[in-house]
Amino acid sequence: MNVPFLKTKPVSVHVEIGGGRRRPRSKQQAFTLVEVLVALLIFGISMAGIIGIYVQSAIRMDWSSVSVAAQLKAQSGLEQCRAAKYDPTGNPPVDNLVSSNFPNKVYTLDQATGSGVSIYGTNITTIALVSTNPPLKLVRVDCIWSSRSGVLYTNTALTYRASAQ
Repeated sequence: MNVPFLKTKPVSVHVEIGGGRRRPRSKQQAFTLVEVLVALLIFGISMAGIIGIYVQSAIRMDWSSVSVAAQLKAQSGLEQCRAAKYDPTGNPPVDNLVSSNFPNKVYTLDQATGSGVSIYGTNITTIALVSTNPPLKLVRVDCIWSSRSGVLYTNTALTYRASAQ
């Protein structure tokens, strides 16, 4: 059986990519000045962003470490108050839990680093009588400190203290 439409002739197709224009060989092997400047601009903007994020992260980390140290110093002051004897119903009654027994103390929160500036915090202890029957006191310790930029911060620890605890 002879089917004429199944017999085909080979066809060759030639496709040019890039508009069909070719540059001379010497210009294909190098970047133009504009291309280099655009690449450098993109690289510079990217690096500036990365360095900016790194600097902000270092500043936040420094602030966070000092804040944690201040909170630990406030907790330490609170523990000193918890160690004081307070038993107003005992025989004889004892009340060593008064603010005058806990004077303000200055602590070093962060040693001087490359900037040469140490950060100090001051613990201020406040003790207030909440109730006489049953005996109950509020103990509050504030650690006040200044950041490297001069902003004041306060870390606070507080608790209530009943007699014979």
